[in-house]
Amino acid sequence: MILSWIDILVIIGYLVLVLMVGLYISRRASRDMDSYFLGGKTIPWWALGVSNASGMFDIAGTMWLVSMCFVYGLKSAWLPWIWPIFNQIFLMIYLSIWLRRSNVMTGAQWMETRFGTGKGAEMSQMVVVIFALVSAIGFIAYAFKGIGKFAAIFFPWELSPDIYALIIFSITTIYVVKGGMYSVVFTEILQFVIMTIAAVSVGIIAMYMVSPEQLAAATPQGWDQLFFDWRLDLNWQGLIDSVNVKVEEDGLELFGLMIMMMLFKGVLSSMAGPVPNYDMQRILATKSPKDAAKMSGLVSLVMFFPRYMMVAGLSILAIVYMGPDIQAQGKQFDFEQILPFAINNFVPVGLTGLLIAGLLAAFMSTYAASVNAAPAYFVNDIYRRYLRPDADSRTYVRMSYIVSIVLVILGMGLGLMLGSINAIMQWIFAALFGGYAAANLLKWHWWRFNAYGYFWGMLAGLIGALVLPIALPDVQPLMAFPLLLVFGLVGSIAGTLLTPPESDEVLCEFYRTVKPWGAWGPIRDKVIALDPDFAPNRAFYRDMFNVAVGIVWQIGLVVMPIYLVIQQWWSMLTAFGVIVVTSLILKKNWLDKLPD
Repeated sequence: MILSWIDILVIIGYLVLVLMVGLYISRRASRDMDSYFLGGKTIPWWALGVSNASGMFDIAGTMWLVSMCFVYGLKSAWLPWIWPIFNQIFLMIYLSIWLRRSNVMTGAQWMETRFGTGKGAEMSQMVVVIFALVSAIGFIAYAFKGIGKFAAIFFPWELSPDIYALIIFSITTIYVVKGGMYSVVFTEILQFVIMTIAAVSVGIIAMYMVSPEQLAAATPQGWDQLFFDWRLDLNWQGLIDSVNVKVEEDGLELFGLMIMMMLFKGVLSSMAGPVPNYDMQRILATKSPKDAAKMSGLVSLVMFFPRYMMVAGLSILAIVYMGPDIQAQGKQFDFEQILPFAINNFVPVGLTGLLIAGLLAAFMSTYAASVNAAPAYFVNDIYRRYLRPDADSRTYVRMSYIVSIVLVILGMGLGLMLGSINAIMQWIFAALFGGYAAANLLKWHWWRFNAYGYFWGMLAGLIGALVLPIALPDVQPLMAFPLLLVFGLVGSIAGTLLTPPESDEVLCEFYRTVKPWGAWGPIRDKVIALDPDFAPNRAFYRDMFNVAVGIVWQIGLVVMPIYLVIQQWWSMLTAFGVIVVTSLILKKNWLDKLPD
């Protein structure tokens, strides 16, 4: 594609603006560790929420969503459960509050809150640091594949996607490494505004260019239906034959079974709490537990409407106008390229530059957030704790620069070895996060669970996730989740029962401060004996009801913009009605009852 001079000016202007803003704000980040990694816990909750949404509005994920919407239609609204997307509901309802009450800097440091300061606690901290660094490398590789494939379509030079990715990574790393949390949050707010304008514009263009009749003629029966049976029953034969091959490769023919597996895995993973990445850092950076809950709720509210207007818009433009060309290409077509191809063909001059700038913003947000979160674990939990406990703040900040650059290099190296976005996405969200579930579920909800159990459970899950692609290359990571869960449970329970419990002092302090619900009976009785006025958390049933309502609310936020773009007005109004009703329930039963 040859971009017009207007589009090129828009892109260059945007990149210069973000770089200048990021470097200007970075002066505030270099004061100390708390400022660099958590913004001094002074950033408003709404700014952190928009920033978090921007970080999740990533280019690789958006390319994947467009390819899924193209192939599966309305049923693609369920597929982000593989991440799982509804973990934000668990966070907003109760887990963000529990996590923020710990008042720490990293997920590894949180281990002291739960397990104290003995040898077992040190081992558990170490395994969290390893997990955080491995997942950061995976996310960097994920962003690397996405930005390379995207840039290769739009930029005029005859370079490979990987070379483009290397160039863009080099530019972005400058402000990300220098700026810390301040730079990341405030540049992400700017990026989210640009992305929202571009995304909504694409949805409007698609509504004007594609009529419901054209879409119906170009898609198989059932494409515009949200609900599903056990089998997919979506036959593209005669329309775009290669889509049937894509469905078979995705392993989603037994659609109902796969969604049930996503729900099973997703609920357990969500109850385990956030993995040690940018999502957790934003929770820890809020001013209070109440702000942490509101921040997590805002993410879903602001992200889905613009994102899915763009996803639906680009999908239907590609289906109606590019369908014959895709059919002619046969099995050679790369469905992850639908997004850039659709922009190339259907978005007008000026808006193309804004949209490319917005998608570059989406890439930079995800990448920046991942790179900012991970070094905190090494610097705070290894370097400062074991190597240089008496160094000054500037030394720690400089070390974070070095760690960030090393992680970027390793992530780019992994990205060079991978073939597709889907491959790395499946491994991160199904295998790696699947191995995380067992130990982190037990840490919140079982008083007897100890630091050794956590260490062995995490180690078993992490090893299982790393060995899975080698030992079972033909098994989908999602379908291997039960096996990874068993690995983690065996390691967790064996490690716990073969070693002594944590001290009553540590357990009582954790229970008194965090106030979790679950199997805490013996500790609850001891806390009440010491403090008869203590009120234990009895909100389990209310929280679970609110989670169920919240998941329905979130599905409504996803499908309403899709129905709007494909012009199914009654379905759109129904989705809007669901959003209104569930919002009122959550207002009364969640927001009004948040603890001060």
